[in-house]
Amino acid sequence: MRKVKNLLVTGLLVLALCFVGLPVSAQGKVNLNTATVEQLAELKGLGEVKSQKIVEYRNQHKFTSVGQIVEINGIGDKTLVKLRDQLTVEEQE
Repeated sequence: MRKVKNLLVTGLLVLALCFVGLPVSAQGKVNLNTATVEQLAELKGLGEVKSQKIVEYRNQHKFTSVGQIVEINGIGDKTLVKLRDQLTVEEQE
């Protein structure tokens, strides 16, 4: 029984370590400066096309605020309102 418990704890630790370095902040928000197209597309209000535009914009301009996404063609104030609580802008490491 003790071996099973140790294996379970070890497995959970390994699983947790798999998520280290993902572009999600401690508050569960997606970082615009590091997120992939796939991670952005999972957010409600963004699809693959808008997510790709965000990554292309990021490749040209570093995000300094979440509000900058309205500078991207096809993303307006309504989308910003829907997404603001799901996004963050943090420095790349």
